[in-house]
Amino acid sequence: MTTTGPPLSPRPAASPTSASPTARQRWTRARGVVLAVAVLLAAAVALAVVRSGEREGALDPRSATPYGSLAVAELLADRGVTTRVVTTLDEARAAAAPDTTLLVAQPDQLTEDQQARLHTAYATSGSRTVLVAPGSPSVGSLAPGVTADPVTSRTSTLSPDCDLPAARRAGAADTGGIRYTTTRLDADLCYPSVRLATVLRLPATTGDGDTVVLGAPDILHNERLADEGNASLALQLLGSRPHLVWYLPSLSDPSATADDEKTFFDLIPSGWLWGTLQLFVAAALAASWRARRLGPLVPEKLPVVIRAGETVEGRARLYHQADARDRAADALRSRTRTRLAPLVGVPAARAHTPEALVTALSAHLGTGGQPLNSLLFGPPPSDDAALVSLADRLDALEREVRRP
Repeated sequence: MTTTGPPLSPRPAASPTSASPTARQRWTRARGVVLAVAVLLAAAVALAVVRSGEREGALDPRSATPYGSLAVAELLADRGVTTRVVTTLDEARAAAAPDTTLLVAQPDQLTEDQQARLHTAYATSGSRTVLVAPGSPSVGSLAPGVTADPVTSRTSTLSPDCDLPAARRAGAADTGGIRYTTTRLDADLCYPSVRLATVLRLPATTGDGDTVVLGAPDILHNERLADEGNASLALQLLGSRPHLVWYLPSLSDPSATADDEKTFFDLIPSGWLWGTLQLFVAAALAASWRARRLGPLVPEKLPVVIRAGETVEGRARLYHQADARDRAADALRSRTRTRLAPLVGVPAARAHTPEALVTALSAHLGTGGQPLNSLLFGPPPSDDAALVSLADRLDALEREVRRP
């Protein structure tokens, strides 16, 4: 039998509480986080702008910024050396001649195909090639026999300590950077740092050309040109021939993408693929090990026994707070239909079918079906009083059906 409680009182009008904060309260709580995020974003933008300005025009002979090289180009022009800036591989290759010096500003930006084609053009041209801070990706192709050491020099200013005339006349210079080793016995190893050279000169195998490898670009920067013997070393290395071709590799160069298209997986080292596979295997083994330790479910006694009446009262209060009269009415009608169906011979599967249940109840009670249909399957009550009345009428119907 369904238990009923005292009539439900109308719900008072909702008022703002701590559970439903106002917009002002939300802003008060969140303004600290918003302010911190805004400060971080502003600092990041300012730092990016400052750094981009500092490095703008780096190693560009047309740039007067601290990291540009306009000062070197003007000093060379005073000595009759013309400087021409090129940005494509074809222009750099076309300039190969005995009276030309080629300076490659960022060799590591060149693809393997570009490196091979550039070296072929200048290997027997009789010109000088100056490579500025080439690393492992490029030094082996542009200067065969030379290897870049992974440990860079910790000292910026170094002494020549070699027989190269240009280095001996310049004296100490800011060449500390990438260090190099070579298998060439005819190479000039200058400005050593912990027994490894930071400036190399490799004579060409044929002709009068040579290749100079600089471990750092500092001697070419505007802000460092007047320090130590930087200007003297830069002018001697770049001014040995009347024409200087200053090659600034560009990503827009068609030769950079002609034959070197690679997929994302081609760029991933093979070691990462094996490492990822091992992680998957380890995860599968760990999951299998943990799964074997899980046994069957063990029933446990509840720490607190809650009476059925308290549960019903708690749910009723929740329905009342939410104004959920429709759900409360559905729950009352559903449980009543479930209990009435076996009493009048209706299968449990059809207990909630109006045609089956209402017909059986009408035959059992000898009454019309319309009132029963409205009572068991009707619309939700409009207020709390109607909900209480519905509960009373359902109880009365169930008592009538159970009466012998």
